[in-house]
Amino acid sequence: MKAKEIREMSPEELNAKLKELKTELFNLRFQHAINQLDNPHKIVDVKRDIARVMTVLHEKNA
Repeated sequence: MKAKEIREMSPEELNAKLKELKTELFNLRFQHAINQLDNPHKIVDVKRDIARVMTVLHEKNA
């Protein structure tokens, strides 16, 4: 997900996206723990997306 796409979202959409990404991260960690994850780098990508969303949320609230 690109930062430009994230900046165009409303705060409500950002909160929904954050919740969705955190759920996805939980599922990826679970899959990784039981050795069913094909691409472990996906965890890093999701963490970065979460950080991007949180950064934009903080910018909009400030």
